[in-house]
Amino acid sequence: MNDARELYLDLMKRCLVNWMYGDVQELAGGDRLLGRALQGAARQFGWQLVRQVPFDREKREQGKDWPAQAHTMIGRKRLDNIQHCVEAVLRDNIPGDLIEAGVWRGGASILMRAVLKAHDVRDRVVWVADSFAGLPPPKPELYPADRGDRHHTFANLAVSQEAVRDNFDRYGLLDEQVRFLEGWFCDTLPVAPMEQIAVARLDGDMYESTIDALTHLYPKLTPGGFLIVDDYGAVPACKQAVHDYRGAHRIDEQVIPIDWTGVYWRKAA
Repeated sequence: MNDARELYLDLMKRCLVNWMYGDVQELAGGDRLLGRALQGAARQFGWQLVRQVPFDREKREQGKDWPAQAHTMIGRKRLDNIQHCVEAVLRDNIPGDLIEAGVWRGGASILMRAVLKAHDVRDRVVWVADSFAGLPPPKPELYPADRGDRHHTFANLAVSQEAVRDNFDRYGLLDEQVRFLEGWFCDTLPVAPMEQIAVARLDGDMYESTIDALTHLYPKLTPGGFLIVDDYGAVPACKQAVHDYRGAHRIDEQVIPIDWTGVYWRKAA
């Protein structure tokens, strides 16, 4: 074991979830109509609404809060899973780049780049795919499972590419091995220029976003590579998209839980 490498990656994960200082604020208004309206109005002035809360280590470990400051909301366990998957493909010489589809403030993608840096890997790219404008309004005529979905009303989910780039730069990880795909998945992923993918992490919440990402990324996933889904346990429409795709393509690899919502599997040879 390389102690310096492990210390670096452990500190990186602690920083990404803001374990070091602990947020004493949560983003407010995500679950109520008035709160969402107020958040939208506040953003026009460059503000965001927060509420004072005590730092809850268990929630942060599990990724069950919406931190006002941390660079990811997925929690420590899902970050540990990312490190595990990336290091496994490096150890086993599984070719391909890394991609996250749906990045929020960029924390999970930043960790992907950090793992490559820690292992001195210079021939793989981390692709950062997002609209950088929040989620799309649902299209129930095409994707009935998304009927009534409200994610597009959550102003807190819209983080600009400039802000995500700045977060990469804060960790000293914004370089030529980080590339951005800006736009809706249905537009960007079909023409994304990577040829092979070793690790794909999907965090699109909705049926549409999840099925688009699976449709255009899974065929590029190298045998022995990993497919990670963030919202499987939290959003029924996301889970349905995963099951629909797996059923249509006769994918029978075991779906392994990470925590209360995240899952992953390794593509068979």
